[in-house]
Amino acid sequence: MRLIPLIGALAALTFTATATAQQIDSVEVRDPIHMLTGKGGNIGVLIGEDGTFMIDDKFAPLTEAILAEVEQLGGSAPTFLINTHFHGDHTGGNENLGDAGSTIVAHEKVRERLAEGSEIEAFDMVMPPQSGAALPVITFSQDIRFHLNGETIDVFHVPAAHTDSDSIVHFRDANVIHTGDTVFNGFFPFIDTAHGGTLEGMIAATERVLTLTDDDTRIIPGHGPLADRQQIQGYRDMLTTARERLGKLKAEGLSAEEAAAEQPLADLEEEWGDGNFSADQWIEIIYDGV
Repeated sequence: MRLIPLIGALAALTFTATATAQQIDSVEVRDPIHMLTGKGGNIGVLIGEDGTFMIDDKFAPLTEAILAEVEQLGGSAPTFLINTHFHGDHTGGNENLGDAGSTIVAHEKVRERLAEGSEIEAFDMVMPPQSGAALPVITFSQDIRFHLNGETIDVFHVPAAHTDSDSIVHFRDANVIHTGDTVFNGFFPFIDTAHGGTLEGMIAATERVLTLTDDDTRIIPGHGPLADRQQIQGYRDMLTTARERLGKLKAEGLSAEEAAAEQPLADLEEEWGDGNFSADQWIEIIYDGV
């Protein structure tokens, strides 16, 4: 069943930038690491003498504005660009930055998904096949480590979470984590079940993040404001509650529509329903991945 179009991260996959939509703002996470916000997924950027290290790149029309903001922070076009997964609101600037000389690095499934092209049928969204400079030139199956600008940076794959291609980035020395879209801070997350995403994998990814955090950790989510450990714990608890309730209904043989009609997540709506989905919409989106 095709669901109604959404306004946040998913609607943004077909976004065409306008002058007003090209605004990119920066939030200092922990100097010299910043989060860049605006249309699309949150960008992480580390700037230093060894070059600029960037995580995700939003949409192609935003590349100029992104680079202008990086320049304001003292950086330049990224030496290394990490794709946390293949969705277009995180990889749309790949070709621009690849042409500018950035080395794109990602899990091997990201390159595969980008090269093949993909579709999110429920939202009539098509991501055409990419080639050349848009594709990662370095891929990994499990993890990879960078030593740059005085930082040790671990990039590691988390399976079957938001998609089948997700990675999380851990700045070990700065105590900063970029979660990609395994975390939507403050609202129900999109889980791309058609491309290997599962609720169980999202919980496992969030648990992995929590093992790396303390009360001083700063966390850049894929979408939403900068987070701390306590917020990630609340997000994990919400996902766990959803798994328990929806798993019970699925075991009883209810369809997605029937499960949504039971309104099992109604009490979570006020806190978590202010993003892309109501609770009922979210159930229908993620039910195949429960």
